[in-house]
Amino acid sequence: MSVNIIDLIQGQLGSALITRLAAQLQESESGISKAISGLLPVVFGGIANNSTHPAILDAVTGDHHSALLGNLQESTAASPTITAVVSAILGEKTNGILDKISEFSGISNASSGSLLNIVAGAIIGSIGKYAADQNMERSEISTLLDSQKSAVASMLPIGLSASALGLENKFEQPAPSQTTTSDAESTARITRAGHTHLPPNPDDKESGSVLKWLIPLVLLTLAAWFLWKQCDNRETTSTENLASDSTIIQEDTVAFQGNTPSATITDIDLNGTPLKGYANGMEQQMIDFLKSGNYQNADDNALKETWYDFDNVQFQMGSYNKLEPGSEGQLENLAKILKAYPEVKIKVGGYTDKVGDEAANVNLSQQRANFIKSELEKLGVGSQVTGAEGYGSQHATIPADASDEARAVDRRMSVRFTK
Repeated sequence: MSVNIIDLIQGQLGSALITRLAAQLQESESGISKAISGLLPVVFGGIANNSTHPAILDAVTGDHHSALLGNLQESTAASPTITAVVSAILGEKTNGILDKISEFSGISNASSGSLLNIVAGAIIGSIGKYAADQNMERSEISTLLDSQKSAVASMLPIGLSASALGLENKFEQPAPSQTTTSDAESTARITRAGHTHLPPNPDDKESGSVLKWLIPLVLLTLAAWFLWKQCDNRETTSTENLASDSTIIQEDTVAFQGNTPSATITDIDLNGTPLKGYANGMEQQMIDFLKSGNYQNADDNALKETWYDFDNVQFQMGSYNKLEPGSEGQLENLAKILKAYPEVKIKVGGYTDKVGDEAANVNLSQQRANFIKSELEKLGVGSQVTGAEGYGSQHATIPADASDEARAVDRRMSVRFTK
């Protein structure tokens, strides 16, 4: 299977959801993000490593994935399906794990419990939707989940380990019969997974052998930690994500935010054509400038002084080339503006906050700027986009030790007019 299920799951747990959850649970966005980053490998690791368990397969093959993904907050709150999956993979360890997640993220145990269900719902829903779209049988789903184990390797955030989650004590003396040749092959594929387990199940041989994956994971987690320390705590991600973008999940969960002047969506007049956008937002500001005639009279030096921040575009968590649903609308609006003024040219700029390695920040902002440029090219206005440049934290104004919410203003994508 070439699909990366993790990408599908992270698409459901993006910055827009984090913002809503922070408001609903009355927690900070950074705390919600950290908790999700810890719960995701725990739950996915348990599911992937127990891919033949009946409770998991029943959940995945049910017809409720659309309801789960449609509203994760409500659909997972009291779902017996999600409860069964969580109980199967965590069992008596659930409360202890929630304690550690709360301590790690700084949010309450009640909030951690809600997020556990939401993360489990996102995983089950994403897998279920993919399996339904591909008409997969239960055996094929098990094979798919097994093939995804290696994707868990870089998911457990720095600061959490098997020891921190309180999972290691059950695995000190494995029975010889529980280690097989295939276990060694699995160990070679997994370096850091969610350290969860299934209670013994007499009807399911795999679910009774939690030791076969947890002991090597504990050892390999330590090795992974050492490698991260050698690399200044920067992870290497898959080719779907930036190699140097290890701070996205913990430090850049809101990929970028424009300075939204108003939360009101309204009709913006583009020479008689209405565009949907924020009142006094990016589109309105650009149109007003073009209607004023100042573009024709300005040179590039004057134009470079004013940048227009996107206020309704967000990248998915952990990605530089996947946008949150709904973000396409503002890109389409920008393309319509450019088509209405074919003589106008723009440049795309990408920015990050001051957290993390600057070379990595520049790389991230450049990749995202390139992506926005390529999307505009697909919309037929590529000839009007003169370039894309990533500035990293060069123009960031908020200190690195400020809150995640405060630093969000520095994580943005913008455009400016050029000649």
